[in-house]
Amino acid sequence: MKAVPRRPWQEPRRRAGLGLLAGSVVLASCGGDAGGGLARSTLHIFAASSLAEAFRDMEEPFEERHPDLDVVLSFAGSQVLGLQILQGAPAGAFASADLGLLDSLARAEVVNGVHAFAGNELAVVVPKGNPAGIASFADLPRARRFVLATAATPAGAYARLALERADAAFGPGFRDAVMSRVASEEHSVRLVRAKVQAGEADAAIVYRTDGIAAGLPSVPVPAVLNVRPQYAIGVVVGAPDPRAGERWVAFVRSEEGRRILGTRGFLAEPTPSAPWNARGRSP
Repeated sequence: MKAVPRRPWQEPRRRAGLGLLAGSVVLASCGGDAGGGLARSTLHIFAASSLAEAFRDMEEPFEERHPDLDVVLSFAGSQVLGLQILQGAPAGAFASADLGLLDSLARAEVVNGVHAFAGNELAVVVPKGNPAGIASFADLPRARRFVLATAATPAGAYARLALERADAAFGPGFRDAVMSRVASEEHSVRLVRAKVQAGEADAAIVYRTDGIAAGLPSVPVPAVLNVRPQYAIGVVVGAPDPRAGERWVAFVRSEEGRRILGTRGFLAEPTPSAPWNARGRSP
């Protein structure tokens, strides 16, 4: 497994006061009332925004298997959620679009039992009707309004890497030509795709799964330029009920979880992944 370069927001920090709720956290719940008098514990799951559709598909079957748990899902850019967890947000498990971020949090003893569980790849999405006539990656400089995620996010870092590689494929200056068309930089890949859906961008680089979920026309990124990020998930240390988080991680990695991920367009984890923690990766 290739190491992912560290970014400033990935520097390990030991978290204090994990049981305290960070006031900035906004939780988006799809769970319902317990009903029937059954006492249910709340399990907060933090996940990269690109996992929203897949994890929502998992919520109901997971709760059917575990009627004592009420899942509350919260989605944002991986770096935002990582910082919220460091500030004490009560997440039971955290799924990131960047292995490097989870590795840093594991070494800081913030998460444990980390596994890589799925892959993805980049794609260019355009609005319906494709007004800029973008038929290939090489056409990106035609976009009058180009949108991508900020460089601090995994999606934004991967998009910039693809553009840097394009300089070698299409000639020096390609990256600069595309970046000169940037109309906005968003804090999550979901916000990037929303700009395209609203017709506020002629093209954007997102994960392939985001284009599928939004039903947007897409243009493939050539294999030599593409980036295939891996997603990792782990249990947050100090969560009110660590066993509940472990159950979610196990479900995500189960046959049913992998099927749901595949239905949503995610790539299978190519090799079995052993967990790792602050002491380093398990053999």
